Amino acid sequence: MLLADLGVTKSHSRPHTSNDNPFSEAHFKTLKYQPQFPKRFGCIEDAKAFCRAFFLWYNQDHHHAGIGLMTPDQVHYGQAPAVHAARQNVLTIAYQANPERFVGKPPKPPPMPTQTWINPPQQTDITQA
Repeated sequence: MLLADLGVTKSHSRPHTSNDNPFSEAHFKTLKYQPQFPKRFGCIEDAKAFCRAFFLWYNQDHHHAGIGLMTPDQVHYGQAPAVHAARQNVLTIAYQANPERFVGKPPKPPPMPTQTWINPPQQTDITQA
């Protein structure tokens, strides 16, 4: 009822255009499914303490599939190219040592993140103007 009083509306789906943030929802799901997430917090201070530790882990230690198995800190602070190059170096050494373990071609790390959008801007064709 408090959310309704504050003008926050419930959404149950995103058919064509999101009216909520799928990144926030994914983040919240990661938070809720942590093994350490309690069934109930004793007080607001307990919740804040849990979230401080969670956000530190989420940004510095949790490797995200959507950003090339990098951490948000690695991407945000410009470390992604060095991490990607180091991974490629390790994979190249592994391939050279045991090429029979790799089917078809030498392995590559997940692609580096470029950009992401919730609702990408519409591309306009300037030739039609």
